[in-house]
Amino acid sequence: MGVVSMFSDMTHEGARSIYGSFLNLLGASAATIGFVSGFGEMIGHSLRLLTGFIADKLKKYWAMAFIGYAVNMAAVPLLALSSKNGWLYAGFLIIAERMGKAIRQPSKNTLVSFASKQLGEGKAFAIQEFLDQIGAFTGPLILFFVMLLKRGSEFDGYIIGFAALAVPAALTLAFLLTAKRKFPNPELFETDCGSETKLRLRPGFVLYMAAISLLALGFADFPLITMHLARNGIMPADFLPLAYSGAMLVDAFSALFFGWMYDRRGFAALMASSALSACFPVLIFGFNTVSAAAAGIALWGIGMGAQESVLKSAVAALAPKNCRASGFGIFETVFGAFWFVGSWIMGILYDNCAVIMIIFSTAAQALSVPVFYLSNRAEKKRRAA
Repeated sequence: MGVVSMFSDMTHEGARSIYGSFLNLLGASAATIGFVSGFGEMIGHSLRLLTGFIADKLKKYWAMAFIGYAVNMAAVPLLALSSKNGWLYAGFLIIAERMGKAIRQPSKNTLVSFASKQLGEGKAFAIQEFLDQIGAFTGPLILFFVMLLKRGSEFDGYIIGFAALAVPAALTLAFLLTAKRKFPNPELFETDCGSETKLRLRPGFVLYMAAISLLALGFADFPLITMHLARNGIMPADFLPLAYSGAMLVDAFSALFFGWMYDRRGFAALMASSALSACFPVLIFGFNTVSAAAAGIALWGIGMGAQESVLKSAVAALAPKNCRASGFGIFETVFGAFWFVGSWIMGILYDNCAVIMIIFSTAAQALSVPVFYLSNRAEKKRRAA
């Protein structure tokens, strides 16, 4: 599944590196870009509540993964058919790509979680995230060279780039089929089923959800970042995939480090990564220089890496095996809803007052740190009782 994730991320993260600048080229406003990216993330997370429930009821984890990956991978190459004023068509496909991820993600995470009980939750999800980000690093890099060597207009470069991503999309589906044939029943890796069949809303868990909601609310999506860099001439459009590729490389090593840290220090890993990522809005949006943008993008990558490894690790530890896909669905629905609201708000604020947007983004992320602390303290008290 790590190889599947690698080629999958190569496809959709490669495309994501230029979503913002592509929509901007097609005539979309910052508010529209914020809405599309935020709504896509909301759909991509909120539907996981339903798809996770379906996966747990049917126990068809592989089938759900196949359906989701098919939609996820088909949407990206279809962007190559966009017209020069087709921001509505492109926006629909961007949302569809996120929808495909919503279908497959709870089942995929559940499949990985079965093995995580032998490796350690932090380590297992960190390794997967590392492989994810190798693909996420390579995808934008491929687009960088494709767009750098393009002939024709800037629009043609985007179209050729999206078409080139059909190759890793096809490889994703091929390796997914191979994984299914080799490990048809991965749930057998976890022998202790337990008797619990639902999650309990303990104080520690409720505070944890509040903390990740604040984190999602203030975490700017990369399309808004690429739009800002392109609109202000901080980076040429050809170099935007390279910037995202660098962020994904930081993400990969951040996932390994904070996954390792989580297995040893618990919530301290989340508190440290959240404090670091809270600084990126000031660097990216507050200074119109390449060096500040590069530093901010690196901090953005640190935040993403920790989120993708440690947040999932906590869910795997909290949710019983019999309803783990539902657990992932509930968690990611809340996260996606607040990501959508935050992205839309930040898009509107950017169009009207960038300074207020910077304050909003930084404050929301920074506030998650003490809430993570309170969550950890509440959970320790419960276990000690």
